[in-house]
Amino acid sequence: MDAGRINIPNTLTVLRIILVPAIVILLMQGDFFMALILFTLSGITDGLDGFLARVLHQQTELGAYLDPIADKALMVSCFVTLSIKHVIPGWLSVIVVSRDCIILIGIAMLAIMSVSFQIRPTMISKLTTVFQLLTIFVVLLVHTLAIVVDFRMVLLGLYIVTSALTVLSGLNYIFKGIRFINSAS
Repeated sequence: MDAGRINIPNTLTVLRIILVPAIVILLMQGDFFMALILFTLSGITDGLDGFLARVLHQQTELGAYLDPIADKALMVSCFVTLSIKHVIPGWLSVIVVSRDCIILIGIAMLAIMSVSFQIRPTMISKLTTVFQLLTIFVVLLVHTLAIVVDFRMVLLGLYIVTSALTVLSGLNYIFKGIRFINSAS
């Protein structure tokens, strides 16, 4: 890659990281409409950066590290902030944050043990990310539109599916980590 060329996918990923504090501030201020707009923009750039990296042949090692960091920063920040504001249940945030902490601890352990591994998103982890994004999006949409219809059961169903997928994804990563360790022994 030419050093003078801008890497568009990495630029979009950095933009997502920069948007996280702005979204959190808006959530803290109760400006769900603007938070929804920035969250939606962030979600669009999440899909766009991977697509463009492949199409433009701009896949980089930096991008491979930055993309999940951007995802985790957005998800953890939104879930924690919304639960502190009592917009979503705290138990859901605990599940989302715990999974991400377990993944990070597992990666650190593998690195410390000098175990060779590659992290590739699985179908369950991709589905988990989609449902986590969908949960935040729907919650922000419901609060933005101040919908009169009672959405409590829909939201509860979404929370349950999101938490179940998050737990399954976390278990999947744990079992993969154990396999990496066992194969290195």
